[in-house]
Amino acid sequence: MSETNPEKLYDAARKLKDQGDLEGCVKALQHILTIDPGHVQTHLALGVHLQKLGRLEEAIAHAKKVAELSPNDAFSFTQLSVIYQRCGKIFEAEDAMARAREIQGTPHKH
Repeated sequence: MSETNPEKLYDAARKLKDQGDLEGCVKALQHILTIDPGHVQTHLALGVHLQKLGRLEEAIAHAKKVAELSPNDAFSFTQLSVIYQRCGKIFEAEDAMARAREIQGTPHKH
């Protein structure tokens, strides 16, 4: 790949996903991170796609990176919670959701 614009590369990766090539999409997304390691959209997408591929620890690592890069964004913690939940880590999922609610100013429900 000679392209170095993360946004163009991200669009190309999405096209691979839309064509049903999830593995190819993941490889393309991983390439983006060699150019821009802090590209939040790429980490978000990798969290979702790796989870679908059963690569759970990698999925969690990318979801955690999103939360690290966007610590005041409730969605990043909601996404982390969803990925934890799908990976069977319920306690961690509840913690991440509590953090999302805290950011939003919504009280935690017991």
